[in-house]
Amino acid sequence: MNGLSVSGHLKPDTRFRVTPFPDSGRPFVSLRIEGDSIEIALLVSPGSAAALRTLASAAMEAAAALDSLSINAAGVRGDAA
Repeated sequence: MNGLSVSGHLKPDTRFRVTPFPDSGRPFVSLRIEGDSIEIALLVSPGSAAALRTLASAAMEAAAALDSLSINAAGVRGDAA
């Protein structure tokens, strides 16, 4: 990854778009994360699929942690889960 730091908050209406660019000389895939005031584009070239799979795995881990936090917070407040 090149040196760039970005911060954004994912919301329930965040949009995701995958667009392949199968150019014969330099093919790549664009993964866009779009919100109200931010758009992040990850450009992934051949040979980088493992990095994209690792990102997906980390996102699943983060979602599970968020689910756990939500369940624990509901229990502390006495809300129904």
